[in-house]
Amino acid sequence: MPTRFPSWLRQHLAALRTLLVLTVVLGVAYPLAILAVAQLPGLKDRADGSLVTNARGQHVGSSLIGQSFTDSDGNPLPAYFQSRPSAAGDGYDPTSTSASNLGPEDVVDTVDDPATPDDESGQSLLTQVCARSLAIGEREGVDGARRYCTASGVGAVLAAHHAGPGFDGPITRVVSVNEACPTTPFLATYQGVAVACREPGDDIAAGERVVVRGGAPDNPAVPADAVTASGSGLDPGISPAYAELQIPRVARERGLPVDRVAALVDENTTGRALGFIGEPSVNVLALNLDLDRVSAGP
Repeated sequence: MPTRFPSWLRQHLAALRTLLVLTVVLGVAYPLAILAVAQLPGLKDRADGSLVTNARGQHVGSSLIGQSFTDSDGNPLPAYFQSRPSAAGDGYDPTSTSASNLGPEDVVDTVDDPATPDDESGQSLLTQVCARSLAIGEREGVDGARRYCTASGVGAVLAAHHAGPGFDGPITRVVSVNEACPTTPFLATYQGVAVACREPGDDIAAGERVVVRGGAPDNPAVPADAVTASGSGLDPGISPAYAELQIPRVARERGLPVDRVAALVDENTTGRALGFIGEPSVNVLALNLDLDRVSAGP
């Protein structure tokens, strides 16, 4: 007569058999099957990370992840198309993919000296956009002015202090919150009160926040994707408008006809998925590699 195990032991043995079977099927057989399928022609490149090689056969990146084209000091290389900003780690770090988490209400810089920050850590989103737009405008030879930005490239924001409690009563003092002293504020007066630069220790939160529109055009010369990071921080593409803005500079630096560079931009532009999803995009890495193939790049 066969031995009959206690019910609790039979339950544990059944659970163990299930664990072993599922481990073999899902932990070994299934991953190997997926790996085998991924090696099929047409899938292998994507499964390996969509790696991109240069003319010498060296891996230089992935077509799915953007990268910066700068020198050792972080300055943009003038002979290359530039990518959009990235908030992922130090820039396009796939292990730190993220957005800045800054929103439209983030307009006041938090650094002790707003006029001279070494990085963007204390800058508001508005000042980051203003500074980037000004720098790109200078690099590309266009007007980098934007609405709600000062001519110096910070957010045009005031703190208006009132005589009464809260925001009641006449205005007694106005401070340009993103312009540290000593400097001349972007606006001389506001509602008849002289505008002062921001002194250390100023209680900015106590004043009424006023964002000044300024006289910049509604449609700035520098596109939005040139001054804002993508949600992932890894976006490999830029808008055709940003690529078009850079064509004259790249053509000049490489000694190529503008039409030739524009043709390369068109060749590396993908349209909307299925004709209506998303926006057209220019892959910056692929475009720069094509440029290196047709001309001598640094």
